[in-house]
Amino acid sequence: MPVYVFNTFNDPSAFAGTTDAAGVNDKDQIVGFVQGFVNGVSGVHGFLLSEGAYTSIDDPSATLGTEAFGINNSGQIVGAYANASGTHGFLYDPTSNMFPPYFTLNDPLATGPEGTTASGINASGEIVGYYQDASLRHHGFLLSGGAYTTLDDPSAAGGDTFAEGINSSGQIVGSYSNATGIHGFVYNPSNGSYTTVDDPLAGGGTLPFGINDLGQIVGFFINASALMRSSIAVAHSPPPTTP
Repeated sequence: MPVYVFNTFNDPSAFAGTTDAAGVNDKDQIVGFVQGFVNGVSGVHGFLLSEGAYTSIDDPSATLGTEAFGINNSGQIVGAYANASGTHGFLYDPTSNMFPPYFTLNDPLATGPEGTTASGINASGEIVGYYQDASLRHHGFLLSGGAYTTLDDPSAAGGDTFAEGINSSGQIVGSYSNATGIHGFVYNPSNGSYTTVDDPLAGGGTLPFGINDLGQIVGFFINASALMRSSIAVAHSPPPTTP
């Protein structure tokens, strides 16, 4: 059985107890967000932790905060920022010749006040997230090749769908809601199918956030007492497919 070593870290710019880690790549680079005082501005700021050094991730269009959620092995980072016009997704691309290397991501169908949030990015640069429409319903999206595709789990039945993570095979995980509660899902791009993932201990909901290239999923569930239990170590691990 593997032995896990837990390392606590806090962005030195963060107020006490406000460092939230949200994503990690194979190079042990970590992204997240803090409540802190950065570059003379107090508020919500994204961060990158790489080789022991913290770098602020603040979209230049943000006036109400930036949160970083995902990073791939190329160091491309996705997340969301807020300003007077609402919430917007962003891509930070250190490989770009543009300066600053921030690109706003707005799903064209995002007409609700919560706008667009980008939550995951894979090695190919495909991005997933979610947006809110005018009826305040949330929909997942996939951004690939410059085109947005809406992701609505068919079991949502008028409820919300949130896409959170994507692996190199294009498998996507997230959650949806309907009259029976909150459920996790896996989307398979090869056949367009959605598979529900419900932790058997979840009495109040299952929320996956990440999937690796083996199809292993992490997230958390809410039990019958409405308490969040973090880290479903492997919520669903299908056997590897044989070529």
